[in-house]
Amino acid sequence: MSASDTPISRNRPGKHAKPANIRITKRGLRLGSGLILFAFVCSHLANHALGLVSLDTLEAGHAVFAAVWQNPLSGGIVVLAMTVHVCLALHAVYSRRKLKMRFGEAAQLLLGFAAPILLVSHILGTRVAELLFDTSGGYLYVVMALWVDSPMHGIRQTAATLVVWIHASIGLYYWLHLKPWFTRWAPWLFGIVLLLPVLSLLGFVSAGRAINRLLQEDPGLRVDIAIDAGAPVAAEIAFLYRLEQQIFVAIAVMIVLVLVARAIRIYIASRAGIVNITYPEGRSASVPPGTTILEASQLHDIPHAAVCGGRGRCSTCRVRINGPLERLPQPDDSELKVLRRVGAAPDVRLACQTRPTEDLSVTPLLPPNASPRDGFAKSAAMQGQEQEIAILFADIRGFTTFSEQKLPYDVVFLLNRYFRSMGEAIEKAGGRVDKFIGDGIMALFGIDGNPRDGARAGLNAAVTMSECLDELNQLLDADLPEPLRIGIGIHAGPAIVGEMGYGRAISVTAIGDTVNTSSRLEAKTKDFRAQLIVSQHLADVAGLDTSLLRKEQIEVRGRKEPMDIVVLDDAKELRALLDQTPVDRRAAAPIPQPAS
Repeated sequence: MSASDTPISRNRPGKHAKPANIRITKRGLRLGSGLILFAFVCSHLANHALGLVSLDTLEAGHAVFAAVWQNPLSGGIVVLAMTVHVCLALHAVYSRRKLKMRFGEAAQLLLGFAAPILLVSHILGTRVAELLFDTSGGYLYVVMALWVDSPMHGIRQTAATLVVWIHASIGLYYWLHLKPWFTRWAPWLFGIVLLLPVLSLLGFVSAGRAINRLLQEDPGLRVDIAIDAGAPVAAEIAFLYRLEQQIFVAIAVMIVLVLVARAIRIYIASRAGIVNITYPEGRSASVPPGTTILEASQLHDIPHAAVCGGRGRCSTCRVRINGPLERLPQPDDSELKVLRRVGAAPDVRLACQTRPTEDLSVTPLLPPNASPRDGFAKSAAMQGQEQEIAILFADIRGFTTFSEQKLPYDVVFLLNRYFRSMGEAIEKAGGRVDKFIGDGIMALFGIDGNPRDGARAGLNAAVTMSECLDELNQLLDADLPEPLRIGIGIHAGPAIVGEMGYGRAISVTAIGDTVNTSSRLEAKTKDFRAQLIVSQHLADVAGLDTSLLRKEQIEVRGRKEPMDIVVLDDAKELRALLDQTPVDRRAAAPIPQPAS
C-alpha cells in the first residue's frame, strides 16, 4: 500500500493520551466574536420589530434588551467582541498577499469597514451619551430624534442596519454552507435572513409615524420626552460631534497604517528569497517563503478550488505533495482536524494552510469548480471501488416509430411521464437511477448494501416497473396508438462504482463488463419477444427458484462461454416467486461467481 492510500493519522492521540490543550485560534476568535455581535444585532432588530405592535410594546422590549445587553458584564463582552472583530478584519487585510478576491469576500470586507462608520453617530448618541451625560436612551426619544428631528440620521441608521445585516449574513453563509445539513435548511435560513431586517425596519417606520402623530396632537410632548430622556444640551451635542470626527480620523489612520504595513511586509518578504511551486501541466508559481500554496495559485492566476475562501474549513483546496513531506512545516491541529474529516492520505495537505519554505511540486485533488459537498468525506462507493452490484437496463420498444408520428411536445410529455413512473418504481425498490439514455434507463442496485439484496431489489424493480407500465398505458390510452412495451435486462457482477464526470455532470455510475452484459440482455428481449431477461447468475445471487421458469442459453459478445438466462414474457410473473423466497441476510452467505 502506498502512502497515498493510507488514511491520515498524524499526531493521532493514543488510548491513554492526555486531552489536548484548548487553543485559541484566529478562526475561533473571528467566529466567536462574530456570533456575539450577531446575537446582539438580532435581539436589537427584534426589539425594533415590536414597533409594529405599539410604542408601549417597543419600550417594554427595550427594557428586556437593556437588562440583557447593557449591564456591565454583557456590555463589556460586546465591546470586546467588536474590538476583536475589527482587529481581525484589519489583520486579514494586512496578511493577504493579494487584495484581489471573490465578490462575496470583498463585499463582506467592505461592508465590515463601512458598518462602524455608519454606526458611530448612533452609538455616540445612545450608549455613550448614557454613560457620559446620564441620558436614558429610551426608544421614544431615539425614534423621535431619528424620525422627526433629524431624518437624515434616520436614513443613515437604516443604511447601517442593512450594511451590518448583510455583512453578518455573508459571514454566516461562509460558515454554515459547509455544513452537511445546510442545503436542507437553506430555504428556512434565507427566509429568516430576509424577514428579520424587514420587520425591524417596518417596526421603526411604524414607531416613527406613531410618534409623529402624537407630536401633532400634543406639541408639548416633545419637551416632555426630551426631559424624561435627559437629552444632552447643545454643548454636549457639540462634544459628541467632535468625538465622532475624531473617531472617523482614527479609523482612516488605522486603515492607512495597515495598508502601509502590508506593503512593507510584502517588500521585505520579496527580498528574503523565492520558493518555486510546480503544478501539473508545467505551470509554476514563484512566491516569497511563507506564502500559502493557495495564495501562490491566486497570485499567479492558477485555478484552484477554495470554497471557504482559504479559511481552512472546506478542504476543497487540498493538494497532494509530490516529494518528501519533511520539507514542509507540520500541520496544526485545525488543519489536521479537516484532513481527518475527509480521510486524507498522509501526503495530502490543505493549500490554504501550508506555507512552504522550499521548492516543491503539488497536485490539486479537486477541480477549480468544486462545490461545498466535495469538502466532506465520501463513502468508498463514492470515491471509487469494485463491488458486486445488480444493473438494470430498460428500453421502450418501437419508440422511434412512435416519436416520428408525434409532435415534439407530445414526445417530451410522454417520455417525462414514463421516466417519472419508472424512476419511482426503481427508487421504491431501493435502486438508484444512473441515467436516462434516449428512451432507455440504466439503474444500479446494491451500491450501499450486499449483492443479494441488490439482486432482489433489481428483480422487485422490474416487477414494479411492469405494473407501473400497465397503469401508465391505461392513463394514456387515448393518446397512444398502441400500448407501450418495454424490454428489461438485469445482470449482477463486479463493477467499478464511483463518482464520475465533470462539473455539474458528475454522478455516481458504474463501468465494467457487468454493465455491458446487462445492456445486451435488454437488447435480447427483442429476439425473445419478452419483457424481462435476467441472468441465471443474478437469480442465484437473489436466491430465486427458477425451476419453473423458461431458461435459455445465449452467446454474449465479449464472453468466452455461453450464458444461462431466465426469460419472462411478463415481469409480473416474478411477484409470487419473490414473495415466497425469503431474503438471506447472512453475512457469510456464499455468492456464486458468474462464468467468464
